[in-house]
Amino acid sequence: MTNNDLIERISAAADITKKDAKTALETVFAAIREAAAKGEETSISGFGKFVVRSRPERTGRNPQTGEEMTIPAGRKLAYTPAKAVKDSLAGA
Repeated sequence: MTNNDLIERISAAADITKKDAKTALETVFAAIREAAAKGEETSISGFGKFVVRSRPERTGRNPQTGEEMTIPAGRKLAYTPAKAVKDSLAGA
């Protein structure tokens, strides 16, 4: 599913224009992005949580040369699905 598919569904379900649906979708994504940049958790009831997790510095290998290299520490955005989402996947 793409952003355009989501926009069409939002537009139809809320009986609003595609332009307004696009604005709504972009606003939701921007809010999640801003919270993640601050290191905050975003919880969407019935859907799941977006959490920023820290990754420590570690040693890895260059797959082309086999040479060891240090992978710097960083942060990543992780998604944990809500029970309702997990249950819907089990039935699929």
